Amino acid sequence: MNTAEGTTSAAGAAAVATALVEAAHVLAGLGLVTAFGHVSVRHDGYMLITPPKELDLVVPGELVEIPLTADTLPTGAPPEAWGHLAVYRARPDVTAIARAQPEAVLAAGAVTDRISPLHGQAAWLGASIPVHDDAHLLRSAERGERAARTLGESDALVLRGNGGITTGTSPGHAVTRMWLLDAACRVHLAAHGAGPVTTLSPEEIAAWRTAAPSLLERLWVHLRRTAGTA
Repeated sequence: MNTAEGTTSAAGAAAVATALVEAAHVLAGLGLVTAFGHVSVRHDGYMLITPPKELDLVVPGELVEIPLTADTLPTGAPPEAWGHLAVYRARPDVTAIARAQPEAVLAAGAVTDRISPLHGQAAWLGASIPVHDDAHLLRSAERGERAARTLGESDALVLRGNGGITTGTSPGHAVTRMWLLDAACRVHLAAHGAGPVTTLSPEEIAAWRTAAPSLLERLWVHLRRTAGTA
C-alpha cells in the first residue's frame, strides 16, 4: 500500500469509528439504554463494537475490533458480541447493529410473538417484527445464531426478556431503528390494550419501506439534535 492509500484507509477507519461513537452517544442520550447496550459496525472484514460500559462515555480508542470470522472474542469485547457477529454473517446487507433494552420492547416481548406494523414508520422495521422466544443473554455463538435465524429478513428483532436488536446501513440508522422499535412497541401495547386493531396492509407496508432510506436519514438527523450531539 502506498502512502496515499494508507492515509485514505486510515481516514476511512477513523470516520467509521467516529460515526459509531456518535451513534452510541445518541442511543444513550435518547434514554434507550442504561448501563447496558452496544452498537457495532461492519468494516473491511471485521466488526468494530463498543466496549461493555455506559455508551455515553465511550471514546474511539476503546472500540473493540473483532474479525467477522472469529471463533473466540478478544479481551474487552462485550460477551453479547456473538449476537452481532451472527447477524453480520447471516445478513450481508447489514452494515451496523444496535442493541438496547427499552422498557416498551421488554413489555411487548412478554405478550406477543410477532409485532405487525400499526403505523407507517413501523414498516421501516420490516413487514413484521419477530420475537425471539429465549430470554438468555446472547453470550455464545449458538445463541447468537438462533437469534439471527429468528430475525430473518427483518430489520428489527425483539428478544423476549432481553430487549431488542436493530440493523442498518450505518450506525446512525441502526440507532434510529432502535428508537422506532421502542415507538412501535409502545403503539402495539397501547392499541392492543384499547381493543381490536387494524394492521397495515402488505401494500401499505411496501410503500412505507420504499420511502424509508431518505426518511431514516432525516429522522437520524433529528435524533442527533434531540440527543444534543449535532
